[in-house]
Amino acid sequence: MESGILINSLTAWYNYTKESKDLTDLVIQGINFRNEKIDWSQFVYENTTFLSCAFNRNQATEVISHGAIVYPKFKNLPYNPNRNTLYTYQELLEGYNFENDASVDLKIYQRFVKNKYNPPLVEAMAQRLHDFNIDESLRRLMGFDKKGMTEKKAVGFMGGHATRRGSEYYVKVAKAAKLLAEKDYYIMTGGGPGIMEAANLGAYMAGRSDEDLATAIEILSDLDFDNQIEIPRDYLAKNYVNNALKVLEMFPNGKENLAIPTWFYGHEPSNVFASHIAKYFSNSLREDTLLAMALYGVVYAPGSAGTTQEIFQEAAQNHYGTFGYYSPMVFLSKKRYVEDTSLYSVLHQLAVDQPYKELLYLTDDPELVSEFIQNHPPVPV
Repeated sequence: MESGILINSLTAWYNYTKESKDLTDLVIQGINFRNEKIDWSQFVYENTTFLSCAFNRNQATEVISHGAIVYPKFKNLPYNPNRNTLYTYQELLEGYNFENDASVDLKIYQRFVKNKYNPPLVEAMAQRLHDFNIDESLRRLMGFDKKGMTEKKAVGFMGGHATRRGSEYYVKVAKAAKLLAEKDYYIMTGGGPGIMEAANLGAYMAGRSDEDLATAIEILSDLDFDNQIEIPRDYLAKNYVNNALKVLEMFPNGKENLAIPTWFYGHEPSNVFASHIAKYFSNSLREDTLLAMALYGVVYAPGSAGTTQEIFQEAAQNHYGTFGYYSPMVFLSKKRYVEDTSLYSVLHQLAVDQPYKELLYLTDDPELVSEFIQNHPPVPV
């Protein structure tokens, strides 16, 4: 039998056990068995783990007596470590209103930040299990094959989280993402505000007119700041989320896209333009996952230290062919990446005699971003 199988629904349990009574190396997660009539003696148990399943006392005793490992359910957490789906913005924003943020998202962050650097063992296990299940949900969504390629043609967008709505590169990124989504590329971001929101917005608006996109950005940009905020950040505006919800109401049923944020950097409003949200506790897992999946390219708009880190992380993956493919790296801003930082020149020097050198591109034009990615598919290592 295949090892390492994860079963996380009653349907999957009955489908599996109808064909086999061998539970060797199985992990059965988050299933309520209390009302099920099961003869537990019929199974073969070898390295069999029941994780956060619900049993009555007799069932649990019998399963353990046959040699299975049974971990109890985690209690009193504002998140479900055993979830088997990605988040939606509706789930994360539950409890939020214009006057008071009592959202699920904020409650999870408040729990996380209490022991951010030194979580106790049970808390750390719950967080790791949660992130593993986010990984599993992403694999199902993206449709990985045995060589690591995805069914969806994923393109990532990186850039500054403080980029203002309606600013030059917010608009350019939204346009580039819209153009790519209209060519059936699957847009992914880090899930935060700024450039990330712009890309998710652009993907969401795919198929609509440029005038509709401009209207959406105009609505988003009409922000109400508290006078005490010395350095305005769009996501600190009182109506930041509400304006985004207005755009969804005006333009419903947008194109599917993905956000991959983290609770590690602090609480930021949920990105409502992402149809799927893969939110992690571990920032390092989240960054590596995003870059590993963006096999059809990554677009870098202006950003600061975090964006620079992501540039060289992707460059290292390309340099060593870490994930089996060389991927395009597109830099959207000649000023940022040549005049201000020389980052593009450094990457060209690193890429001398490397296959991915031809996959580096610099432009200020959203249409050229789309053209380059269309003309430069991922190259097998």
